[in-house]
Amino acid sequence: MADQTGRLSCTLWCFALGLLAGVLATILLVFFGGFGWNGAVFTGLILALGLGVFLKVVFCRPLPTMAEIRARDAVHAPAPEPVRAPAAAPAMAAAAVKPVFMTAARGGKPDDLKIIKGIGPKLEEMLHGMGVFHFDQIARWTAAEVAWVDDNLEGFKGRVSRDEWVAQARILAAGGSV
Repeated sequence: MADQTGRLSCTLWCFALGLLAGVLATILLVFFGGFGWNGAVFTGLILALGLGVFLKVVFCRPLPTMAEIRARDAVHAPAPEPVRAPAAAPAMAAAAVKPVFMTAARGGKPDDLKIIKGIGPKLEEMLHGMGVFHFDQIARWTAAEVAWVDDNLEGFKGRVSRDEWVAQARILAAGGSV
């Protein structure tokens, strides 16, 4: 009931303001606009009615309830990111095994290791310095070898397991793309 009374009060105020604007317009049109009384009154009434309807539409809408706001926000909220299981923690240093590295790339041409997500130019250079040049090398790493590389990448510790290089390298070595 209070909501209905509030809306009625709002509507009355909107039309009262419209009527005030219409009367003011009528007076201005008669004294300064060169209109006759009939034309000025007609124009004032049209203005009063139009302004009253406009103000009612804009300002007299009922406010949404908290439940409506929560429901609207839930619909427009971004979808939650999928929860990924944490990558296996790097093995203890005692279990880490150094992988077999190469002295040079096969055929003098290394693979573009930067295709693997998480490897940039600096990391690629560091891997080449260690003796890692090809996707199939990374694809064959065991958990113990991943732990060794994770521990020995200066400034990038844990990157191999966190960015899942081995899984990406297996796809790339097989001719796929990531």
